[in-house]
Amino acid sequence: MEELLIARGAKAQPSGGLLWRLNHGEVEVHPLREGGQWIATEIRVPLVDRTELVREVLVEGAALAEQAQVRFFDPQLGRELNRREDEAVADQYKRTVRYASDTLGMVDAMPLPTPQEKQGFEPTTRFFVGVIAFFVVLYLLVNWMGAQLEGG
Repeated sequence: MEELLIARGAKAQPSGGLLWRLNHGEVEVHPLREGGQWIATEIRVPLVDRTELVREVLVEGAALAEQAQVRFFDPQLGRELNRREDEAVADQYKRTVRYASDTLGMVDAMPLPTPQEKQGFEPTTRFFVGVIAFFVVLYLLVNWMGAQLEGG
């Protein structure tokens, strides 16, 4: 697998693993070892607000897996992938990015735009408008009662 990645332009990193440069960005590729034996390859896609890179990784990874005669598996989806599953992978990737951004506060994982509808005023604005309305009504009531007492 490593030889195929190097043939596709992946470069060794000092910290271990490979850096694979694709058209839409870079991904890290690391071996997963168990008992000293290479059992799988992990492709780490950075969390950003665009899905072009993860779609490209799907196509290139599926082609690489086919060439190496191994399975291309997504543990988050829990199934083997092929080149035509880019929509399911992109949707899962968007959920992961949103979770990392909202819950974990990761700055790199910029939130994807979500439609938000605001209805009405903020609570503090409503409070101040209510206080002003109360004093206006109180002023008018006192003026009316004063006019009634003078006229009566």
